[in-house]
Amino acid sequence: MSPLRMLYLALAVWGTIHPMYYFVSWFRENGFSIPGMVDAWHVNAATSGLVWDLTVAAVALTIWIVAECVARRRWGGLIAIPTIYCIGVSCGLPLYLFLRSRPIPE
Repeated sequence: MSPLRMLYLALAVWGTIHPMYYFVSWFRENGFSIPGMVDAWHVNAATSGLVWDLTVAAVALTIWIVAECVARRRWGGLIAIPTIYCIGVSCGLPLYLFLRSRPIPE
C-alpha cells in the first residue's frame, strides 16, 4: 500500500474516532437525544454557520462521489456516503480518497 493511501486511511480513522469522542461525551451528559443534539448545534450563529458549512460540504462530496462512481463504474466508493452522514465529512472524505486511490486491476 502506498504511503498516500495509508495517510488517507489514517485520516479516515482519525476522522471517525476524534469526532465520536465528542458525540459520545455529549450523549453521556445529555442522554441520547438527536433533537437535543441538533438544538445544541444551533446554540449560536457560529455553530449554526459551522453546521451549514459541513452540510454543504457533505452534499457536494456526495454528488462528487456518485458522479465519479458512475463514470468509473467502481461502485465500492459508494460506501463512503453513509459514513459522511453517520460519522461526518472528516471520515467520509478521506475514506473515499482511500477507496478511490486503490490500483485498478488489469
